[in-house]
Amino acid sequence: MPRIDAPSPPADFEALPRLEGPRVALRGFHSDDGAGLFALHSDTRVMRYWSFPAWTDPAQGRDYFARALAARNPDDMLCWVITLPPSDTLVGTATLASIDRAQGRAEIGYALGSAHWGRGLAREAVALVLDHAFDTLGLRRVEADIDPRNEGSMRLARSLGFQQEGLLRERWQVGGEICDSAWHGLLAREWRGRNPGPGADL
Repeated sequence: MPRIDAPSPPADFEALPRLEGPRVALRGFHSDDGAGLFALHSDTRVMRYWSFPAWTDPAQGRDYFARALAARNPDDMLCWVITLPPSDTLVGTATLASIDRAQGRAEIGYALGSAHWGRGLAREAVALVLDHAFDTLGLRRVEADIDPRNEGSMRLARSLGFQQEGLLRERWQVGGEICDSAWHGLLAREWRGRNPGPGADL
């Protein structure tokens, strides 16, 4: 795996709250996570329904990682690395983006290496982020933008209580392909009053 170097993040970035579940742990990015990020975003199965095509050149990962570290803003975006203890290696990511504290809302995104699909690990990681969003940040609403062809991600969202609220036709163009967007929403009161749903395969 090629090495991807990036500037070392400051202490407050490393101090992103660690979130722990029975099988996964979420932490902030480290400066040596570039190679793992490239592995994730060059996985064509992971990137099939993503907002940009799979990477093919390590330089894409270097540029993306450096920009992500430089542009971080805890008032707008929180980005976690998904790990599988005892290993601290990046196997996925989970993000709260477009955080609007005044309006009590944010958008969630997630990706997990395809080698780890089918075990409910992404569902566990996303649930940890939702707990943080609703209970720690005090948000009222979390939204998810999902390609409706991405059946695994659609199942995961539904299993956590998200409701599809609309279909935005031809919203994205990725790699020359026109894609729709299924818009989902989850409210804090729904999350707190939920009955645990069936596991998803991600």
